[in-house]
Amino acid sequence: MHTRTRAQLQTLVLFGFVVHLSRPVCVDAPSDTNAVLGRPMKLTCISCLKREEVKANTQVDWYYVLKDPDGNTLNRTLILQYKDGKPQQKEGPWYGRLKWSGSQDLQDLSIRILNVTLNDSGTYECDLLRLFEFDFFEHPFRLTRVIELKVKEKASKESAAVYSEIMMYLLLVCLTLWLLVEMVYCYRKISNADEQAQDTAY
Repeated sequence: MHTRTRAQLQTLVLFGFVVHLSRPVCVDAPSDTNAVLGRPMKLTCISCLKREEVKANTQVDWYYVLKDPDGNTLNRTLILQYKDGKPQQKEGPWYGRLKWSGSQDLQDLSIRILNVTLNDSGTYECDLLRLFEFDFFEHPFRLTRVIELKVKEKASKESAAVYSEIMMYLLLVCLTLWLLVEMVYCYRKISNADEQAQDTAY
């Protein structure tokens, strides 16, 4: 039986393409900004690792930012902190309603609000600090993601309108196909009747 090395197991050659199985796929997707009252809401914060072979200590601070009508920052409240491999909620209106929703490799640094209230509307900041450790020095990397969350009492009517329009088009397609089948059936029936009438005449 042939044995494979670790490097061979980590690399798959398929149709001329080389796929590295040991590297997870990371997509830097923006967060949704519309929440519905009483439902859970995920605040997405993604930071893809470019150098997975380097060990890094990661710390994530989630803030709620209070602003005045002119957009100036009045206060930044720390609501959750991920440090030393553990998430910790902070005392305040969000305590007990937040859940760490990040990935094991810490490329996804998202959190989830379990029961959204109208007071949860506002600005959230995801502050990331990665400390990359090299042989002779350390290199810090910082990143801040800003999310403007809007909470509505009911689901958006726009989504309902889109679904209704899709259902309408599907119904029209089904009716059109049904009419075509009926037309073909009637045409064949009439053709058979004409052929029988001609045979009788002769």
